[in-house]
Amino acid sequence: MPVAPERTVTATAPDRVGDPEPGPNRRSGAVRLRSLLSGRETPVVSALLVALLGAVLFVDMFATARNVDFLLLSVAAIALMALPMTLIVITGEIDLSVASTLALSSATLGVLWESGVPIETALWICLGVGALLGAFNGFLVTVCGLPSLAVTIGTMALYRGLAYVLLGDRAVASYPSAWVGGAREHFLGLPGLPWIAVAVLVLAVLFGVLLHATAVGRSLFDIGNNDEAARFTGVSVRWTKFWLFTLSGTVASAAGVFWTLQYGTSRADTAFGLELQVVAAVLLGGVSIFGGVGSVLGVMSGVLLLGVIRNALQLFGIGSEVLQVVTGLILIASVVTPNLVARLRAARAPRPSPPPAPVSASTKGEES
Repeated sequence: MPVAPERTVTATAPDRVGDPEPGPNRRSGAVRLRSLLSGRETPVVSALLVALLGAVLFVDMFATARNVDFLLLSVAAIALMALPMTLIVITGEIDLSVASTLALSSATLGVLWESGVPIETALWICLGVGALLGAFNGFLVTVCGLPSLAVTIGTMALYRGLAYVLLGDRAVASYPSAWVGGAREHFLGLPGLPWIAVAVLVLAVLFGVLLHATAVGRSLFDIGNNDEAARFTGVSVRWTKFWLFTLSGTVASAAGVFWTLQYGTSRADTAFGLELQVVAAVLLGGVSIFGGVGSVLGVMSGVLLLGVIRNALQLFGIGSEVLQVVTGLILIASVVTPNLVARLRAARAPRPSPPPAPVSASTKGEES
């Protein structure tokens, strides 16, 4: 009877004395680090740091407290509307009516104030109007089953037209000085830090926790990846999208109130075209236009990156027409670049080898 050879086991010594063995904790930490470095928001965060450094070094007056204050105030409304827009786009939908909702909220505030309604009451009415406008979008998308792109293009024109019906070509600029000045107040009196920037930061943290650390946030990603599969897991897709559009309208209305008090005037053409900057910031921040991917950190970085670029160009004396062109180019690049990267990765990925050909019966007979 043949005797099986003895198996010898050799223990490999560590490279250096005292090095711990690579356990599961170290491996999971390395995986998390690679995931962080390869995230979709990493390019926009890096671009923001480069843009800030370049603006500080090469643009006169950029790093002054007055200009930082102006920069943060100019992006506050965009950042507010970008937060709920992030959740909507992650679910595979879009809301292009946010700037028109902002304008209609501003016009409503102006009409109410002229009619003698107290400013405190008028603010709450404006928020209610914004919620109704967003709920109307949500109704058309979820109940009527219409595509959100077509719906919100239509309501973008509708809400802007209603703002013109309320105010026409005139402006309301008789708001209380205490409210107008309060919209530009600094947080704890710190120069260059308006209170609205701190409020946006707090909201961004709340939205980030909701999106990335709760079951509701996970359901939004599930809806964006496959709404049918999300429905089978018990997610109410229609109600979720409905409330997201309602939230978007409410926040856009709040942005309209802030915009009105910041500039001290209500006009029907307020924030015309601002929805392009909101969408550009969201897509630039790494949110996929097809849904299922995105982060609040990336979107806020995208908002700041757009603001820094526009502010630096303004300090160079560049006109508003060029700024609009730059925004359009950034919007196109934010859509095209992820697709190009995905295609390049797919092309470089190793292709699986074909399975071996089956052996026919005749071949087996010849071999035997």
